[in-house]
Amino acid sequence: MARKFTAAQLRATVSSIVTAAGSAPQEAQAVADNLVLANLSGHDSHGVGMVPRYVEAVLEGGLKPNASIDVKFDGGSMLALDGRRGYGQVVGEQAMQRALERAQDTGSCVMTLANAHHLGRIGHFAEMAVERGLVSIHFVNVQSRPVVAPFGGGDGRYGTNPFCVGIPLAGRAPFVLDFATSRVAQGKMRVAHNEGRQVEPGYLIDEKGRPTTNPGVVVVPQPGGMFGALLAFGEHKGYGMAVACELLGGALTGSGTWHRPADDKRAVINGMFTVVVDPRKLGTQASFESEAIAFVDWLRQSPPAPGSDGVLLAGEPERKARREREAEGIALDEQTWKEIVAAGAKVGVRVG
Repeated sequence: MARKFTAAQLRATVSSIVTAAGSAPQEAQAVADNLVLANLSGHDSHGVGMVPRYVEAVLEGGLKPNASIDVKFDGGSMLALDGRRGYGQVVGEQAMQRALERAQDTGSCVMTLANAHHLGRIGHFAEMAVERGLVSIHFVNVQSRPVVAPFGGGDGRYGTNPFCVGIPLAGRAPFVLDFATSRVAQGKMRVAHNEGRQVEPGYLIDEKGRPTTNPGVVVVPQPGGMFGALLAFGEHKGYGMAVACELLGGALTGSGTWHRPADDKRAVINGMFTVVVDPRKLGTQASFESEAIAFVDWLRQSPPAPGSDGVLLAGEPERKARREREAEGIALDEQTWKEIVAAGAKVGVRVG
């Protein structure tokens, strides 16, 4: 059973809880806007269902309300920033604004962001870039309970480590590719578990390393207190990309990598390695625009495969979901809503 909410209702609810947890109203609104946008985009895994975890992270001290980025190094087209465990929705935008402005000034920017609390949907930052006609590439690592098994391994050793690319297309909606390097995002397993659903074979292994379709193995402790793990997409290829995200997003940024036993802390710390390029400064703008459009049009000329609606580009499903959910509302399962209500109660907010 699910209930539907308008985007405005969810923004108000989330903002009230985050404010009560210690954030200034402007920060609370930024967090609420970002989370609800994820729901609108069809990514419930990164939406308002994260609020209970954020509240727990604040209460345990791993998430710091009202933190701003700290500039560790500023060397022309290179920026090294620290998020100081602030809300990723806030420090992530602060970091991207600096990187975008620098790229427009110098032509490119390599930006590292360390110690940001959960950045949420990384595609949001790519969308910030393409709005200015800029290309962006993002490698992100996740320091939390390790939930993804390395290829050939039988337990979780690292996080879902997302990768993202944003590319503007002249006169068209942009290409925004954003995916976890696990076969599915951890948050999608939380949603499936809350809804009481099994998932497709090939996503998960249980606490003994055996294949399973039960999403609960990565959401709640199994017998003996153990957890199962997600599998990488594309076998060794996705695993290799996940390692690249860990080494670039974690090691190179100074944010740190995961190499310790799992714990039960609720904070989710991200490091992000970002490259932003201004095609106008590169000298290839005209050919970039024409060749990109020619290739996209060529792809769309492919006849639909049997049972398919035809060729799509990354970013199109999200834009379609936004139109539909703005009109029809956002559905939340009962368990997720109960968790949000409970999170509000922990900080003295009555959610009805």
